[in-house]
Formats: sequence, structure tokens, C-alpha cells
Amino acid sequence: MLRFGTAGLRGPLQDGPDGMNVTTVTRATAGIVAWLRGRCLGGGAVIVGRDARHGSTEFATATAEIFAAAGFSVTMLPRPLPTPVVAFAVRDMGAVAGVQITASHNPATDNGYKVYLDGGAQLIAPADTEIERCIEAVAEPVARTPVAAANDDVVRRYLRRVAELPALLGGPGERARIRIALTPLHGVGGDLAVRALASAGFTDVHVVGEQFEPDPDFRTVAFPNPEEPGATDLLLALASRVGADVALALDPDADRCAVGIPLPDRSWRMLRGDETGVLLGARVLGTAGPGALVATTIVSSRLLSKLAPARGGRYAETLTGFKWLARAGDGLVYAYEEAIGHCVDPVTVRDKDGISAAVLIADLVAAVKAAGRTLSDELDDYAMEFGLHSGDQVSLRLASAEAAAAVVARVRASPPDDIAGEPVKYIDQLQVRGRMRTDALIFEGSSSRLVIRPSGTEPKLKCYLEVVEPVGTRADLAAARAAAHVRLSALGDFCRAL
Repeated sequence: MLRFGTAGLRGPLQDGPDGMNVTTVTRATAGIVAWLRGRCLGGGAVIVGRDARHGSTEFATATAEIFAAAGFSVTMLPRPLPTPVVAFAVRDMGAVAGVQITASHNPATDNGYKVYLDGGAQLIAPADTEIERCIEAVAEPVARTPVAAANDDVVRRYLRRVAELPALLGGPGERARIRIALTPLHGVGGDLAVRALASAGFTDVHVVGEQFEPDPDFRTVAFPNPEEPGATDLLLALASRVGADVALALDPDADRCAVGIPLPDRSWRMLRGDETGVLLGARVLGTAGPGALVATTIVSSRLLSKLAPARGGRYAETLTGFKWLARAGDGLVYAYEEAIGHCVDPVTVRDKDGISAAVLIADLVAAVKAAGRTLSDELDDYAMEFGLHSGDQVSLRLASAEAAAAVVARVRASPPDDIAGEPVKYIDQLQVRGRMRTDALIFEGSSSRLVIRPSGTEPKLKCYLEVVEPVGTRADLAAARAAAHVRLSALGDFCRAL
């Protein structure tokens, strides 16, 4: 049967215990009911939301009605909405749990069941295995009681908080008027993103019309993931056509945000998640006060670990996933993972949130434009201060998750002493105790880093690459980028040979 992986269940829409269907959702919900009751949380508030994928309405209705029949106070969100709204609502309303029906950026043939616990963070071990045991013990039939959809009050509170973020993080200051190109990539974030941006003062927003309305078939893209090749082609074409200052792409459930920027030759490129991460991290640290904590994961760039102490902040590192990042430590003001997930307001949303990230990126673009600068200038400054950190990811789709794990096991059995001509030290995360224990291998050289792990949600082997090149002046940047490109290519060739 489907197992609780990253924050819950995710799988293909099909019959049987290995697929997403009403029976699977029914058993999962009944299991969570039993688990909550076992912790004296029966009768508490529960939030249920959904995206616009195939089956989402049916699954959300079943979930809400099962909680209601079990005596919980259920708030079923009024329509398909972004995942961060559920994370916000759980915390805002003091709920004991929240469920969002979504498969995020997976293909159209998938759906999922994402779980938040008390405090609005994703579930972690041992809750996941405890809930699985409760699911296995579910006895049929499971009662259901009709639930009326809630009004828009919690959505309005979420939007108000997001719109206030620029001012809360240091005041508006001098801001130039900017033009934004936006796509929700056929997902549910378009309307809320436009409303949030407008409330924050960014009204010159141009949207990709072909991708604005929710479409469970994602007709214009092969994979509904802003990181996939070709997924942002329509967005960047629009940005170029309208002369935008920045391009923003949300994934289908709007918990992730990708950023595109114009180059001096008027072409466009998408920033890597690590680049957006350091830009937002610096923005938040700039007003957070001494000792503020920022965090990222073991597969992300090392740049934030250098920038944080240089700006008077603290740095923490966790395993991949916001179930860990949200728990990085006291005083957390910002967290990101390289897969374009950003948590810019952990006080109210303890998960990645593409809409609030979009608003803060717009605010940053407006601020640097007022100073006669660009985001490229900001990144160049970091390269001169800390060295050029250049990264890439090699993602290899395999026949099964077991096949990906087998490749990692084979490398673990015979780890290399050098990679791409550089001697490396080897860290096996399975040998680490506590929360940092995971199936991942880390190879570190004097100026390079490679992390290899099986994906937690797809049948893929994932390799995360980073090299660091010294930079003295801006005149050195072109040569440093060329050298980094060569070294990244060599690391990528090593990964593909696996």
C-alpha cells in the first residue's frame, strides 16, 4: 500500500491500496482520526483543503466528512486553493491537524494527501509510522457526515499577512515601479498570487493566459514543474514581450516559486533555487536583527552558511524537506531548499510558500531597481565576497525507487577517492545518528561538493553538484563562470556514469 513519505501520501490515480482513490483516502483519514484520539486530540479543529487535480474534490469531501463523523470540528476550504493556505489555517485557527489533497508538481496522473499536525508543520517520524499502523487497523465501514464549505475568512487573513510582509520585514523604503510576468502553471495559485501582489503594491502584473486557469491535465507542459526544461518557456516569452523586470512561476499547488531575470543582452534565464535562496536569505537577514536563524538542507549550496554569519545571523542545516526545515531551531526567520521552496514567514506558515516568496522577490526587485541595480548585480556581489558558488542537479529517472536506492548502495560499498580529478572526503549520512540520518552520500573536495541520494517521492536518483571558484573583481566573473561550467560538467558526467 502507499506509505507515508514526504508529509503524507502521494501516488498514481488508480484502484487498489497502491493508488490514490477514495478507499485509500478513507482509510488514511480514519487512521489519522484514531491517532489523534490516542493523543487526546479528539474533537479538535481540522482544516481540509484541495487543489484542482483529478479526484481532489472527491478526496477532500471524503476526508472532511470522515473527520466530521468522528466528532472533529472541520473547516473545509471553500474551493481549490494553494497548499500554503492550509498550512497557514492550521496555525491561525489552532487546529490539531490539516489535510491538503495535492500532488504538488507531480504529473497529471498523480494525486496526494498531505498532512499537517498541531502548529502547522508537516508530520515527521515517529508520527508517520504510528499513523500507518493506525491505518492498517482500520475496520470498515467508516462513517461520514456531510460538511458545508467554509467562507473566505481564513483566505482573507492569509492574503492580508502576505501583503504585509515587505513592511513587516523592514518597511517599504524607496521602491521603483516594476512590471511582473507570472504563471501559476495550470495550478491554483494564480488568483491569490495576483491579489497578494496587488495588495502589496505590485499591480503591473502580466499573466500567461494559456496557463492561468486551473487545468488538471496541464496541457501546455510535459511536467508541471517550473524546474523542468521547457516548463517556463511561455513565461519567459511573455516577460520578454512585455518588458518585465522579473518573471515568477508557481508550481501547481503554489508552495514553490521559481524566478526568472533579464540579462544585459535582453535574454532571460531562470535562477536556480540556491540563487533565489541566498537573495531572499540576505533580504530577511538584513532586517531580522542579530542572531536570527536561517536554514537550508544538506543538498543545497554552502553559500548561505557563509553569508549568515557575515550578516550577524546564525545558520542551520537539515535533511531535505520542510518537515525538517520548519524545525531547524529557535529564532528561525527564513528557510529554503534548492528545489525552489522558500519559507519567508515561519511565524505564520511553517512550510514553503510560493505566494509569499513571490511577493518578497517583487519587493526585492523593486528595491534594487530603485538603486539602479539588478538581481544579477546582487549575485555578483556575493560571488566577489564569498566566491562564485555554481551548482547544478543531475536527476536520473529509473525503473523504480528500489533501483535508485540500489545505485546509492553500490556507491556506498565502493566509494571513490577522487571525483572529476579532485580528492574527496566521504560522508555516509546513514552512519549519522539522530535526525540527520538518511540514505545519502556526500563527497567534499577543497572546492567542490557532490551529494547523491534516491528521491523520496519519485523513482529517481538525484545528484546535487556545487563548485566554488575564487573571484577578485567583476572582471574575473566571466572566467570564473567558464571554469565552474567545465568542472560542473565533469561532475555531471561522473553522476550519469553511475
